[in-house]
Amino acid sequence: MSDQKVVTEMFDDISSHYDFLNHLLSFQIDKIWRRKTSRIVASHQPTAILDVATGTADLAIRMAKDIPVASIVGVDLSEKMLEIGRQKVKQEQLEQRIKLMTADAKALPFEDNHFAAVTVAFGVRNFEHLEAGIQEMIRVSKNNGLMAILEFSHPKNGIVKGPYRCYSKHILPKVGRAFSKHSEAYSYLPSSIEAFPESGDFVQLLNRLGVDEVKEERFCGGIATLYHGAVQKKPANPQ
Repeated sequence: MSDQKVVTEMFDDISSHYDFLNHLLSFQIDKIWRRKTSRIVASHQPTAILDVATGTADLAIRMAKDIPVASIVGVDLSEKMLEIGRQKVKQEQLEQRIKLMTADAKALPFEDNHFAAVTVAFGVRNFEHLEAGIQEMIRVSKNNGLMAILEFSHPKNGIVKGPYRCYSKHILPKVGRAFSKHSEAYSYLPSSIEAFPESGDFVQLLNRLGVDEVKEERFCGGIATLYHGAVQKKPANPQ
């Protein structure tokens, strides 16, 4: 989906402004979306969770608060984002339950069938190889484990669609550049959303790779969508 080196450097560059701008540009609604995602995960009570593209660990921290039995590993390619995440984890006194480490989604350093739940929040569209990243997430999941992916999407509601397109293409990049001084980062956001598969196409992709009974929960007229389903492992071929 993207040139991974360029995207990683971009997130390193904006890391110090990332949380502030995320909350400002979404009018704090991103916090609500993560909370809803965490509640879905909490309903399954997983004890081992992998949060891919964890960034500054907002979802990992939210899940740790909502699921007291869970140990969480967060991975990301941006070490500077992880540094901020570690500071936040320490402030919340969650160091014993959340571990953050550098890792690539398409080559996760974990054994097969390890995690009861695998999550991604606003990161899957940044995967360099979308299918390879999802296949890796499936590999490290337990059979019948939960996969939950929160991602920006294409609004279908006519009332929302026009204003959102105008906001994302014209207002968001200007505000982002003004605060972050990064000329590309907040133009990349709307272009990466445009390039991401439409909701039905993404569900079909998940089904084909091994995630069944995928449910879509669309937020704010479709600005963001939560996809969640059960990983179904194919039995190994007999020798």
